[in-house]
Amino acid sequence: MLSFLKRRRAEQARTTRTRNSDRGALMARSHGQAPSQVSPELLKQVKLIELKTRGLVNTLFTGEYRSVFKGQGMEFAEVREYIVGDEIRTIDWNVTARTGRPHVKRYEEERELTVMLAMDLSGSSQFGTVRRFKSELVTEFATLVAMSAVRNNDRVGMLFFTDQVEYVVPPRKGKRHALRLVRDLLAFTPQGTGTDFTPAMQQLDRTLHHHTIIFLVSDFLTHGFERPLRRLTQRHDVVAVSVTDPSEQLLPEIGIARLIDPETKACVEVDTSNPAVRASYSKRAAAEVAERRKLLGRLGVDEIPLVTAQSSVEPLLKFFRNREHRRRH
Repeated sequence: MLSFLKRRRAEQARTTRTRNSDRGALMARSHGQAPSQVSPELLKQVKLIELKTRGLVNTLFTGEYRSVFKGQGMEFAEVREYIVGDEIRTIDWNVTARTGRPHVKRYEEERELTVMLAMDLSGSSQFGTVRRFKSELVTEFATLVAMSAVRNNDRVGMLFFTDQVEYVVPPRKGKRHALRLVRDLLAFTPQGTGTDFTPAMQQLDRTLHHHTIIFLVSDFLTHGFERPLRRLTQRHDVVAVSVTDPSEQLLPEIGIARLIDPETKACVEVDTSNPAVRASYSKRAAAEVAERRKLLGRLGVDEIPLVTAQSSVEPLLKFFRNREHRRRH
C-alpha cells in the first residue's frame, strides 16, 4: 500500500507541476476573477475535451437534455390559418370573424433555462485508483452538461466550493462561455481542503432568483447538509451527482497500509490483509451510501452516480431516460 500511495503521490505531483502556472494565474478564488494568462498547454487540454464531448452532445445529449428539461411555460408565437388536424381549442375567434376564414393561435415552449454546476473541489476530489482522479471525471461530466445547455441556448454557470465558496461564474449563454467554464475548472486551485455544503447552498439560494437546474457534484463524504439542501430544493431542481472510486467501497488487500485523509491530513495504519477489517470497511461504506440515497429520496432529489472506473456518458444518459420515462408515466 505504501508503494501504491507513493505512486499516486508522484502522479499527483507531476500533474500539479504541469498546471501550477495556470492555477497560479487564477487569482480570484472567492472573488470570481478570471485567469489573466492561460498557457498553451491548458488551451490544448480544453480543446481536446471539447473535441471529445462535441460529438456526444450533438448526437446523444441534445435531444435527451431538451426533452427532460422543459421550459417554464408557453409563449405566443403567431396566428395562422387553420389546417386540418389542428386542435379546435386553439382557434382565434376574433381573427376568424374578422377574416372570414378560421385561424389558430400557435404557442411555443418558453425554452430558456438556467443551469448551475456546483462543484466540490475539496481534497478528496484529488483521489483515484482506477483510470483517473475524481476531478478528471467531473470535468468530463461538467463539459457534457455545459455544452448540452449552450447547445439548447440555455444559460450555464459554475460555483466551486470546499468548506467555503471558492469561485463563482454567473450563468451566461454561448459556446465560448462554456469553454471558459472548462478552462477555469482545469486551472483552479482551491484555498480550502475540507467539505461543507452549507456556504455553497446558501450562496446559491441567495443569488439564484429564478428557477434553476442545479447539478450538485461531490463525493458526499460529509454530513449535516440536509437542511440547506431541503431549502434549495423548494425553489430549484437539484440533481445530486455522486463521485466515487472503487477502493472507497471495497478495500484492496495489500497488507499493512498507511492511509492519509486528503482533507484533514489525519493518518492511520490499516491491516488490509485482515478479512474482518475489509468486511467492516465495506459494510460501513455501503451503509453511508444507503443513508445518502435515503436522504436524497426523502428530499425528492435525483442522483447520478459516477465512478472513476467508468465514463460519465452512460450514467448521464440513464438519468435523462429515467426522467423522461417518469414524465411520460
